[in-house]
Amino acid sequence: MSKKWEKDRRKEHYHRIAKKENYRSRASYKLIQLNKRFKIIKNGDFVVDLGAAPGGWSQVALEVVGNQGLVVGVDLQRIKPFKQDNFIGILGNFTEDETVAKIDYALGGKADVILSDASPQLSGIRDIDHLKSIEIAENVLKIGEHILKRNGNLIMKVFQGEEFGKLLKKIKKNFNVKTTKPPSSKKGSTEMYVVAMGKI
Repeated sequence: MSKKWEKDRRKEHYHRIAKKENYRSRASYKLIQLNKRFKIIKNGDFVVDLGAAPGGWSQVALEVVGNQGLVVGVDLQRIKPFKQDNFIGILGNFTEDETVAKIDYALGGKADVILSDASPQLSGIRDIDHLKSIEIAENVLKIGEHILKRNGNLIMKVFQGEEFGKLLKKIKKNFNVKTTKPPSSKKGSTEMYVVAMGKI
């Protein structure tokens, strides 16, 4: 990792604000902006955050759901615990049945919202990274079929590319779908956020 990259990162607007406001990640502002616009998460909701580390989205979700809600964060990397006791961290691969069973147990029922800001291990080759991102999105949808309650909501990141339209068509069979790119997304990034509301 170059010194120039690290210097640019420190200067980057949302990274600096995150440090100042004690958010774990600049990505927190993506969810703040998305939720302000679409009202996906509400007080008292049960939320599952897939690909949660270091916890930027879980942190925002905890602020919104309040004491009556629950946030379950899942990642291959350990998520540092929060001060709130209504956060459950699960170490595991959410594409595996064993991890999905742990999510089920943690929820004790169905989720109101599923979040995923997960990215694949980037190769730097746009087409390959796009297809990896689509694969993650397909797994998020599969979990959603199982754990998301009727009228539940979902937000996930997907890299744009030739398979993006097919994915949207699939999601639209069960949700009211919007696509958007929040102001805090990095310029030049192919990431797009799929906001899927009101699961049938």
